[in-house]
Amino acid sequence: MRLVWRGRTPPARFWSFTIRRNCARLEQIRQEFVGNVSHELKTPLSVIKASVETLLDGAADDANYRDSFLKRIEEQADRLHALILDLLSLNRIESGTEVFDFQPVPLATVVLSAVDRQRGRAEAKKQNLLVMVPDGRGGFQPFRDATAMPDLFAWADVDAVSQILDNLIDNALKYTPEKGTITVRWFASGGNACLQVEDTGIGIPQADLPRIFERFYRVDKARSRELGGTGLGLAIVKHLTQAMRGSVQVRSEIGAGTTFTVSLPLASSSEFFALPSSKLHR
Repeated sequence: MRLVWRGRTPPARFWSFTIRRNCARLEQIRQEFVGNVSHELKTPLSVIKASVETLLDGAADDANYRDSFLKRIEEQADRLHALILDLLSLNRIESGTEVFDFQPVPLATVVLSAVDRQRGRAEAKKQNLLVMVPDGRGGFQPFRDATAMPDLFAWADVDAVSQILDNLIDNALKYTPEKGTITVRWFASGGNACLQVEDTGIGIPQADLPRIFERFYRVDKARSRELGGTGLGLAIVKHLTQAMRGSVQVRSEIGAGTTFTVSLPLASSSEFFALPSSKLHR
């Protein structure tokens, strides 16, 4: 489609201005990203360096001090490792180099596996981690019997769906207080296979909701770093979902909790028959 400017083709100065404006915006984004990454790397490295210096100055000779500083170094090293893995993952997704193996993904199996991986953390905080399944009447019921679960398949990459769920459940566990509840459910809606993670946590201010999927954006920076977040989990959720032709929505209320809903394309019957049976149970 040809762009018309006041009844004629836009002049060269219009394109020059547009290019300069876009370049300035890209440079701003680049500078913000570099600044954020530098800050996220600097904080744990500073703690590691200070701990090592203290150990070298004599604390290593005291078993109690030594163990305390070594534990601090381990925690910060784990934080750096998680940050680097998230950066690499996000870079592959955004650059289009991430390889997806699309197939019918049984949401019940993926949800139960993700919940099992996080069960220990929930129990440590005395949180209720629930799985709710469709009851066949438009509602939900607590999960009890795997053999009686209704089948719902998304046309997606099983590892990507698992990563999305891990990030969302991890986020819910971090921001839900003791004895709170995290509920994971799946259902079909409008031709989509939907995953939903709901918590009774602290909630997100309405003014922050449009930005929570941005890289390194934190509603409460101090609390997020204290809890060990990299600031990239929700950005990865968004980009993985979009890469699989899906969408993610969030609603939240301060003091009442947050609900994330991921919608992915439903797997059609023709897609089942097009794949070897071994792929359906990977």
